[in-house]
Amino acid sequence: MAVLYFAGFLALVASANGANILGLFAGLSPSHLIIQLSMAQILAEQGHNMTVVTVVEPPFTHKDITYVRIPLGKEDFQGFSAIISEIAKKDNSNVFTFLWAIFSGSSELSSRMSSIVKHPLYKDLYENQDNNFDLVIVGYFVNSFQLALAHKLKVPQVLAISNPPCYIGHKLGNPPEVSYVPSTYMVSAQADVVGIGNRFTNLLYLAAERVFWYFLEYYSEITYSYSDLDKNVSLIFFASHGISERSIRPNLPTVIEVGGIQIKETPDPLPQNLEEFLKDAPDGAILLSLGTNIKRSHLSQETVGTMFNVLSHLKQKVIWKWDDFDNLPGKSDNILYAHWLPQDDILAHPNIKLFITHAGKGGITEAQYHGKPMLALPVFFDQPQNAKAMEQQGFGIIQSIHNLDEQSFAEGIRKVLENPKYARAVKSFSTLYRDRPTTAKASLIYWVDYVIRHHGAKHLQSPVVHMSFIAVYNLDVFTILLGTIVVIWIILKAVARFIIRKLRRTTIDPHPKKFKNLKIKTN
Repeated sequence: MAVLYFAGFLALVASANGANILGLFAGLSPSHLIIQLSMAQILAEQGHNMTVVTVVEPPFTHKDITYVRIPLGKEDFQGFSAIISEIAKKDNSNVFTFLWAIFSGSSELSSRMSSIVKHPLYKDLYENQDNNFDLVIVGYFVNSFQLALAHKLKVPQVLAISNPPCYIGHKLGNPPEVSYVPSTYMVSAQADVVGIGNRFTNLLYLAAERVFWYFLEYYSEITYSYSDLDKNVSLIFFASHGISERSIRPNLPTVIEVGGIQIKETPDPLPQNLEEFLKDAPDGAILLSLGTNIKRSHLSQETVGTMFNVLSHLKQKVIWKWDDFDNLPGKSDNILYAHWLPQDDILAHPNIKLFITHAGKGGITEAQYHGKPMLALPVFFDQPQNAKAMEQQGFGIIQSIHNLDEQSFAEGIRKVLENPKYARAVKSFSTLYRDRPTTAKASLIYWVDYVIRHHGAKHLQSPVVHMSFIAVYNLDVFTILLGTIVVIWIILKAVARFIIRKLRRTTIDPHPKKFKNLKIKTN
């Protein structure tokens, strides 16, 4: 009993000393929300008082977190689904088609999300005097306008991004290193950028990203300067892991990689139906998930039929994430459909032999951690890049979901299952992935507490944050140098012409005065 009282006392002390943290996770992508909620849960378990703002239904909740859900209009969710459907139907292998799909979709998404800041529940966060926050964590994805909330609350903020270090790192001054670090949406045939063709494409993507972000922020309805809001970003948590992100790149101390933050050190027990289904799988099982954004309505009936015809004839069991139980692909004894799946816990199961995935960042990370080979069917955004990096590392293969046929799909599954090189490669990498100086969880806890202790940790801020674009890239210095060179060249050219004219005159008429009055007699 004394032990229980002591434990209760420690809990009260932790709660009393905990900071008041606002998690502004008001995006429309449930897959991003999973990573962000994992961060919130870790911080709540550390004794911080967490308030989380969402617009979609949280896929899981925690008893120590206060949830505020801002309801969006039905038309906003339908609009988001229409954006996903439009992009999903296109073959994004062409650079320009891909860029247009990304940018048009993202700008439309940003427009849909902007209505959040006008909602009374959102305004109450900064107008209610009873709210006393010490830190804002912003789940970042085409929502720069939400950086104004921390400015209104006069507290520091950090960003949580479900991608590797990317162009958004410019808010901290993280160097792009475009000559060898792939841009966010680089979808070249090779994972590395070093070839001149790939470097040219990478430069094109980076330029397009910068133009896109400029216009996206320029036309946002906000009364603050984004350069001022960027100065209040203390650090960024990226859901990445250095050696997993293709080219090794330099990062500022304020770029913190917490890849795998959503992965549990000890998997939770599976629901009974899943546990029984996987337990009775003598030939192993396959997990098929195209993520939280791709719905049945986004796939053609032909593609769905192709997948079912192949999977239903396998000797392996299949767990298929499916959102529409009124329209199942078909019925088969070896297939179990589920609307929502504890993906991390399923991938941890020893009987899972293959992960068929859309190559979202979260799923790729979990498969790497648990050592499961993959067959990737990428659709949009960073998925083609993730898939190509995965394939180059030898963890599996890629197939096009737009041109899927039964023969190639069946051969692809057989190839990954029967060739042990894929399982060997990813299991070997799993050991490397886990070998870190500190865990993602420990990094998150330390750096959040660090920012709170130092009231934003301005001392870690890069000078780039306070410099103009011209100054950062020395455009003024190069202009002066170029101007100086041009002026020197003009002067030297003028001097050279003067000397040449003098030399020519001297050569043609060496004694002009001597022969000036000379008269020549003729007979």
